[in-house]
Amino acid sequence: MQFSDPATVLIITILAVTIAFTAVSLYTAFGPPSKQLADPFEEHED
Repeated sequence: MQFSDPATVLIITILAVTIAFTAVSLYTAFGPPSKQLADPFEEHED
């Protein structure tokens, strides 16, 4: 399979970046790093 059309390469690149960003965001929000996240509303509760 050959991607010679610049529009096809651009679309695949944008999709790959979007999927990677979504995966990293979900991992950060719900994975092991989420234990280090602080809730600013709970910290400043009056």
